[in-house]
Amino acid sequence: MYGFEYQRPGSRADAQAAATGDTRYLAGGQSLIQAMKLRLSQSERLVDLGGIADLKGIKVDGSNVTIGAMTTHAQVAASADVQKALPALAELAGTIGDPMVRNMGTIGGSIANADPAADYPAAVIGLGATIVTNQREIAGDSFFTGLYETALKPGELITAVRFPAVQKAGYAKYRQPASRFALVGVFVSQGAGGVRVGVTGAKSSAFRATEIEAALAKSFTPEAAKNVKLPETDINADLHASAAYRAAMVSVMASRAVAAALAR
Repeated sequence: MYGFEYQRPGSRADAQAAATGDTRYLAGGQSLIQAMKLRLSQSERLVDLGGIADLKGIKVDGSNVTIGAMTTHAQVAASADVQKALPALAELAGTIGDPMVRNMGTIGGSIANADPAADYPAAVIGLGATIVTNQREIAGDSFFTGLYETALKPGELITAVRFPAVQKAGYAKYRQPASRFALVGVFVSQGAGGVRVGVTGAKSSAFRATEIEAALAKSFTPEAAKNVKLPETDINADLHASAAYRAAMVSVMASRAVAAALAR
């Protein structure tokens, strides 16, 4: 690991003031610290957000579930409010990594890191969430822009993620057995805005599977999702799975997600 300066501010204002030059926000560290240990990432300064109380917490109103950026995966999974309003989101959080990762990793850190195989991005896309920052609000459809790339500007800080409540939702993933990242993960929802299907693990960033959305808009059934054959264009291929296999698994996982949504 390369040397760096470490700061732990107690307020958003102090965090923003510290974010000058080559600075990274530390929001759990389950991805960033490991990358730094392997010398795959380097920053002159880390600003630890763990001491900022108002970046944590969960608020549920009649139409939205708003989760503070520094809320851990374990807290989302255990929240009775999330389990009631968006049970699929609570279940997704409970499948992330292992207990240590869930107790340290945060929703804001996961989304900002934009790992192509992370779970939360599928929910952001699949629910049409809004990313709230210290500067603006960013539609989930516009947030993930490429491999580990997002619409965030330098120094911009995620403060919360707002998910709309929906009528039905489900998540299914085919996990890599060692890391538990998604080889393919699919979040499906049906709500006031129609049917949405968010996919992670299959391309360089999370995306909407519009072909499956169209099929489910006609028939919200597992069979309708499973019968869609996606093109292999831009689909990831590696030692774990070929592009053809991942493309096929998107439809299979979408089918399972729909079945989970209908079973609630």
